Amino acid sequence: MTEEQIKLIKATVPVLKEHGVTLTKHFYQRMFTHNPELKHVFNMGNQQNNKQQTALALAVLAYAEHIEDPSVLLPVVDTIGHKHASLDIRPEHYAIVGRHLIASISEVLGDGATPELLEAWTIAYGQLADLMSGHEKTIYQKRTQSKGGWSGWRPFIVKEKVIESREVTSFYLHPADGGAVADFKPGQYISLRLFLPELNLLQPRQYSISCAPNGVYYRISVKKEAGTNHPDGMISNRLHEHVQVGDVVELSAPAGVFVLADSDAPKVFISGGIGQTPLLAMLEDLLKRTPSVDRPIVWVHGCRNEQVHAFRDRLRELRQVGQSVKQHVFYDEVEQTESNLYRGWVDLESIKNDVLQDGAEYYICGPAPFIKMHHRYLIGQGVSNARIHFEEFGPASLNLN
Repeated sequence: MTEEQIKLIKATVPVLKEHGVTLTKHFYQRMFTHNPELKHVFNMGNQQNNKQQTALALAVLAYAEHIEDPSVLLPVVDTIGHKHASLDIRPEHYAIVGRHLIASISEVLGDGATPELLEAWTIAYGQLADLMSGHEKTIYQKRTQSKGGWSGWRPFIVKEKVIESREVTSFYLHPADGGAVADFKPGQYISLRLFLPELNLLQPRQYSISCAPNGVYYRISVKKEAGTNHPDGMISNRLHEHVQVGDVVELSAPAGVFVLADSDAPKVFISGGIGQTPLLAMLEDLLKRTPSVDRPIVWVHGCRNEQVHAFRDRLRELRQVGQSVKQHVFYDEVEQTESNLYRGWVDLESIKNDVLQDGAEYYICGPAPFIKMHHRYLIGQGVSNARIHFEEFGPASLNLN
């Protein structure tokens, strides 16, 4: 890009800050009108709740702000690249997206979209597309080269369906071809694809793998969403209500960058609701590999009540394996508190003697406000950002770095 083109991109930053979501809403409406086949690729639930539009607006803004040195965004590129690979996004999709994005800039900005500005954004988008598709090519190659790995969508059979609580059910997924399954890093997710008759669409959703790697199957633990029209529940509720043992679903290979660090540092796991699923895989793997290591491990979990608390018995078993595991549970509704069981929302200050440990690594998963609150607390207590890891379910909207 020329210096003049970089200046033109930078000049759009104030507009993107104020009208970015307006632009991305227009973009998605335009793209799905002209290329309705992409509705099978994108999560249409996130279109209903505007999460995808917001996430894209933030990504475009970040790219414009760092157009002089996009390498600053490499951690974000890695996160998005894993998400795209889990959805089987290919280079040809970038061409379609680019065409509609440039057209949307022209249509939304009107007279402000000069030929020079559109040319600058066309070049900028081309550079970003090359960066992203090149990174995703590497991810695909690593997948296919690993034992049991694959690219694209692969059929799996539901061998077991286990009720974990009033809201959560686990699905044990074995490859339909009888082959091995790729190992994964604890904390990663898989994409699952089903056909939704009510939308007449194939729809993908990401679910954290809730067990340690075993080479035989993947387990996902799915929360049933209240209400039949909840956008986040179109696939989750169908799994609960219609998918039975013996049914076939399609999966993409494990992906994700929210993974357990390989270190001897104390570990503190902090989860809200269904956010415990990737952390459970981390804890299982940690104790499976080094059960006798006297490493402090703290498990902090919050949910509404005992009836919706999944994996209570499994945590009891894991604590017997790892004697150094300390557990703290918070319920919104509890008749009587007891040792390590508290009434109310997760309050790290009340258990800070266990939570705040020298050199500890923190893993937080749950709704965005939950993550933000506990991240702020840990930073306020002097914990460095580098030791706090978090994952927000759905399109990323948090920037806490």
